[in-house]
Amino acid sequence: MFDPVVWPLAHGRFLELGPRAVIMGVLNVTPDSFSDGGRYAHVEAALDQARRMAGEGATIIDIGGESTRPGGAAVDAAEEQRRILPVIEALAAEGAALISVDTYRAETARLAVAAGAHIVNDVWGLQREPDIARVAAETGAGLVIMHTGRGREKLADPVADQIAFLSASLDIARAAGVGEDRIVLDPGFGFAKETTDENLALMARFAELFALGRPLLVGTSRKRFVGAVTGREAPDARDAGTAATSVILRLQGAAAFRVHDVAMNADALAVADAMIARGVTAQRDDR
Repeated sequence: MFDPVVWPLAHGRFLELGPRAVIMGVLNVTPDSFSDGGRYAHVEAALDQARRMAGEGATIIDIGGESTRPGGAAVDAAEEQRRILPVIEALAAEGAALISVDTYRAETARLAVAAGAHIVNDVWGLQREPDIARVAAETGAGLVIMHTGRGREKLADPVADQIAFLSASLDIARAAGVGEDRIVLDPGFGFAKETTDENLALMARFAELFALGRPLLVGTSRKRFVGAVTGREAPDARDAGTAATSVILRLQGAAAFRVHDVAMNADALAVADAMIARGVTAQRDDR
């Protein structure tokens, strides 16, 4: 369940997934992200936050230049690139952390990897701009393929929908020449999972996703369903609830965690990893 998997990344880097939880810190260099919009829109503020998260235990910094919240304002590729590329270049020069670019645009991904990013994180699962898979293949970047229900009719069963969507995404990646070992999957908590029950059902059945054969990254951080369960309306009041979901999903085998509050989740996951080392895990069915 927690056997090590080596994840090859761009620029000759590698990351071991499995034995210990890996934390990906969220860095939105946008004016309108749902949780921290505008706080890190300037390069120096973004770099300070990246350094802070790396110091608190983030192995990866995930940099995004367009809000993915429901109803978020779309930006064109030039504006997205204007926001993120200076931050990626400066952070890469410092070498404090691995860098992920949160984009669905092939050209943005190409420029980001050229600027120093190691991972491409596509919240549209390669199905909005499939050419992004070719960029990942040509650059050797690690590739995170996320499930989304936006813009389409979903299957009634949440896990069946995950399997169908992500299987199609994997076919796109393979056709583009992306090595299987470079792919990590993300079930996309909160992305067109409209109800609290749908997100909780996905958590409860999380282990079924290992049928897809790849390590799993999760992003529950400050999501609306966490607020519904805890009664916390403000997104930045949902970090304790987020840490609880991180522990639950870690015990079911999740390898990486995309979070806003790195320190809190790092502590929670350290406890989960200590229990895993003693043989305590949730049951998993790989059938």
